[in-house]
Amino acid sequence: MRCILSIFFCVVLIGCKDSPEKEEKSITSLKPGIYRVELETMDEGKLAFNMKVNSANDLEIYNAEEIIEAEEITYHNDSVMVRFPAFEGFLIGKIEDSLVSGWFVKESLDRKVPFRALFGIETRYTIENEPKANIQGNWEVTFSPDNVEEIEKAKGIFDQSGNIVTGTFRTLTGDYRFLEGVMDGNILKLSAFDGSHAYYFEAEVTDSTMDGAFYSGSHFKEPFIGIRNDEFELDDPNSLTYLKEGYDRIEFEFPDSNGNMISLSDEAFDNKVVVLQIMGTWCPNCLDETRYLAGFYNDLDDPNLEFIGLAFEYAKTEEKAMEGLIRLRNDLDVRYPLLLAQFGTSNKKLAQEKLPMLNQVLSYPTTIILDKNKNVVSIHTGFNGPATGEKYEIFKKEFSETISYLLNQ
Repeated sequence: MRCILSIFFCVVLIGCKDSPEKEEKSITSLKPGIYRVELETMDEGKLAFNMKVNSANDLEIYNAEEIIEAEEITYHNDSVMVRFPAFEGFLIGKIEDSLVSGWFVKESLDRKVPFRALFGIETRYTIENEPKANIQGNWEVTFSPDNVEEIEKAKGIFDQSGNIVTGTFRTLTGDYRFLEGVMDGNILKLSAFDGSHAYYFEAEVTDSTMDGAFYSGSHFKEPFIGIRNDEFELDDPNSLTYLKEGYDRIEFEFPDSNGNMISLSDEAFDNKVVVLQIMGTWCPNCLDETRYLAGFYNDLDDPNLEFIGLAFEYAKTEEKAMEGLIRLRNDLDVRYPLLLAQFGTSNKKLAQEKLPMLNQVLSYPTTIILDKNKNVVSIHTGFNGPATGEKYEIFKKEFSETISYLLNQ
């Protein structure tokens, strides 16, 4: 297992050749064109997505209207490794003409998921039946409905055109990003892959109910049910996290990627509006939020505004955690400090111990806005990313208006 996760190309992982003659063979590269990639989930399910290879060193992943570009592509003989922006996950496999087979690997979690990529297949899922239901609209969804300790409410938001379905699930902590799939008869199949997270939803549906399971990679399964409900809404994300009684300030001191200890009491943050982002480089909603915040910060370029990212990483060592922060900073052009608050785990209870003034760390990300006197103005739990459409636009408008108001005080 450690060989698979630690060595770039090894015999066990990708079947590299043994003989000197075969070691000298010319390098094989990915064939330009469209592929359907299938990852194995529990219960023999197939999480599918489409990939387009533009050239040997440039490919794109498609999830509904989202396009993820990957340009870190390396080859060795008949094998290929593909890395994606910001995240540590990678695809590694053997190229055999119109087929690539191998593993999707996440080293820090010691996880690998078998995959195969089939050249020339443009469909995400094979459709065998006309749709027997239409799930267009809003749904009240319950994950783990029979487990009191794990139960979680969500809002399903879907579009359907014939057999093709797109949308997402919103929860109190964020959304499942851009989901795409099909309605095959009365069976719903939805999936998303972003280079770190492999999500697959399968459910039996009618026009007003759904009953199915959510799969994450090949290691996790969770049941869910849903009913059509246009009036359903989740709790206000601005009401879930707050300062505990007896506290009136946020305080911390954590290192940046250069080893410098950064604190809110530093002179650099005096008399400035400050936005704190509780996040992790492994977190899909954090990636969406970081992309938005970095763009906002860079475009506004106001000397009276500072952002700080507080990263809670599951990388096993401080060195690997810092590498993740540097990768995120470079890939998304993050010009504000990213501090390492925790490594070795992303446990939220342990995160809350690092920030004991908060009642809880319920979600990555959580965004805290401070005025020029370091008073807490708002704490927003979770992030409604671009896949949520209207909610994303509302967040951006409210955030921009709040920052503008505080800067003018």
